[in-house]
Amino acid sequence: MADYQTIRVEQTDGIVTLTLNKPDKLNAMGPEMVGEMLKAFDALPAMRARALIITGEGRGFSSGAELGGRTFDGGNPGDASRRSLQTSFNPLMLSLAGLDIPVVTAINGAAAGIGCTLALSGDLIVAGKSAYFLQAFINIGLVPDGGATWVLPKAAGIPAAMEAMLLGERIPAERAYELGMINRCVENAAVMDEARALATRLANGPTVAMGQIRRLVRNAQSQSLSDAMNAEAEAQRIAGNSEDFKEGVQAFLGKREAQFKGR
Repeated sequence: MADYQTIRVEQTDGIVTLTLNKPDKLNAMGPEMVGEMLKAFDALPAMRARALIITGEGRGFSSGAELGGRTFDGGNPGDASRRSLQTSFNPLMLSLAGLDIPVVTAINGAAAGIGCTLALSGDLIVAGKSAYFLQAFINIGLVPDGGATWVLPKAAGIPAAMEAMLLGERIPAERAYELGMINRCVENAAVMDEARALATRLANGPTVAMGQIRRLVRNAQSQSLSDAMNAEAEAQRIAGNSEDFKEGVQAFLGKREAQFKGR
């Protein structure tokens, strides 16, 4: 296991748990953390991971970007922010979206800014009742970034997303559940137990097909119906050639529980 300074990576069987580990700064995300997360994502195939949990250490998931992570170098602040996004947060979010395994996010406390976008990028999202989601960029005269304007409207719907982004107001976990933004809203102490239960179920499933599903769903948002169906046909070819498909059919015909291997 790699030696990380700002995250913690643990593996139990096929489940990898990545914990943002700067609790003294509410897990604010700076260049070092982003780099370590990218390194951890790249290591998942070698770890034979079949599901990933992302959570935060301490009393918050993530307070967002570490302010010290955006240096202006005496130039225009906006230009520096653009460079930071293009070299740091944007590659991180694209790398997460491109993973071939299902992702569960477990949200405790604040999920703000890029932390909010990261939290809502899980395939399955579990939040404690005290958790909240916040895009407060407008309060300092900025716009949401790191994919927020793509993720939040799809999670909450355009009216709720616009309210959250234009007014800079929190979306409490229970409201997020009502809006369909998250999959589970549980007692704070039960967040990780619920996340692990979901991750275990996913890891024991046909993860080749799951990887194709997560890619199809994300790409379909910007495709025509025809393009989406062509992509489904190609994904079905990949899933249909997997060992898991053969096992699934044999288990169905034999009236037994399938033993998927993620291959």
